[in-house]
Amino acid sequence: MNKYDVIVIGAGPGGYIAAIRTAEAGLKTAIIEKDALGGVCLNVGCIPSKSLLKNAEIARTLRKNAALFGVSFDNLQLDYAAAVERSRKVSKRLNQGVGFLMKKNAIDVYEGTAVFQDAHSIRVEKAAGEAEQLEADAFIIAAGTHPFEIPGITPDGEKILNYRQAILQPRLPGSVIIIGGGAIGVEFATIWNSYGSQVTVVEMKDHLVPNEDPEAGAELERAFKKQGIKVKTGAALTGVTKTDHGVLAKIRSGNEESEIEAEQILVATGFQPNSQGLGLESAGVETHPRGWILTDDRGKTNVGHIYAIGDITGKILLAHAASAMGKTAAESIAGLETQPLNIDLIPHTTFSFPQIASFGLTETSAQEKGIPARAAKAGFIANGKALGIAENEGWAKILYHAETGVVLGATLIGPEVSELLPELTLAASKRLTVKDLSNNVHAHPTLSEIIQEAAESIRE
Repeated sequence: MNKYDVIVIGAGPGGYIAAIRTAEAGLKTAIIEKDALGGVCLNVGCIPSKSLLKNAEIARTLRKNAALFGVSFDNLQLDYAAAVERSRKVSKRLNQGVGFLMKKNAIDVYEGTAVFQDAHSIRVEKAAGEAEQLEADAFIIAAGTHPFEIPGITPDGEKILNYRQAILQPRLPGSVIIIGGGAIGVEFATIWNSYGSQVTVVEMKDHLVPNEDPEAGAELERAFKKQGIKVKTGAALTGVTKTDHGVLAKIRSGNEESEIEAEQILVATGFQPNSQGLGLESAGVETHPRGWILTDDRGKTNVGHIYAIGDITGKILLAHAASAMGKTAAESIAGLETQPLNIDLIPHTTFSFPQIASFGLTETSAQEKGIPARAAKAGFIANGKALGIAENEGWAKILYHAETGVVLGATLIGPEVSELLPELTLAASKRLTVKDLSNNVHAHPTLSEIIQEAAESIRE
């Protein structure tokens, strides 16, 4: 039986970062992955989707804005399958990069499913039916999540899709219904609409991206409708029937029932933890009734030498959050100085068109917490860089403490706003004020000037 200082279960952005950090600290480390190094994010999630979104940006420009840039052509041909192929090459390259990092740091890689036998040993069940026993002084569980399935509606990869099937399919649907207006739903809506698909997004809550500031959701809905994407909010899927040509979806909105036909339907309604089958009971690890693993702010479970990080904790389902959690857990195990993760300062990004970026408090959450807060806001409408790239819709809103001026959060919607968050999260972590932001000189012309303009707006 092989014995390690640390065994990491799951090689996604949280797992492989944690493994590298424990190995760097001099601990004998192994990592177990049942699918592919890099996990969902790298192989069938955030990385290939961003590759597809870049292709979609070019397709959208050529289809809708070519004349604006003085470009004209006859018989435009867009090869969606080529875009998917490029995304697979990007993922493969990064997957190989993770493999290189494992070898570089002398991390043993086991392919298979991990099952705890007790608090210090696990069995690795391999695809061929073989199994191997491993022991460790400490464990980091980074097993991630899987798509939530609506009862009675099972993805088949042809007419009913989950996100994994959608991102791998090389054909472009002529028409598609997307159930769920969260990040995954609106990103696929952006991709397929840019290539000319007829897209309808159905969201149960009152606005798109329901975990964001409602004002951002309303702004995105206006932008989607302008792009030709149909949006149905406050609506729920009640049934799907397969037809000869695709699917027929039944939608309930209030007391009204309606039907929508399309070639395909994408179910993007959330995730469930991959905690079943891990043998957590044998290890004595406590979980939430819905399966999320319970941890403290350093990732430690109720079993002192077993940690859990990333999506499987249910705290925040984002790749960069998993990486940060992995680093914290690894350093805690190694006895190194580390800081607990502040979930409130983790940035959220949605790569729709326009993009949405946020962190921290909103006006609503501040009010619920009894925190006196105000908002400083500025629009991209007059931003020189935004005008130059012909994307000047949207705005930036910075929330600050009404008495101290300290930055509490922000929501931005507009061009490349995902790139503007680090300045704001750093400001909040260092308790800087909106005045500090307004005094910080920003290069001109840049999109980042929107932050300075928003901060300066409170002087008016």
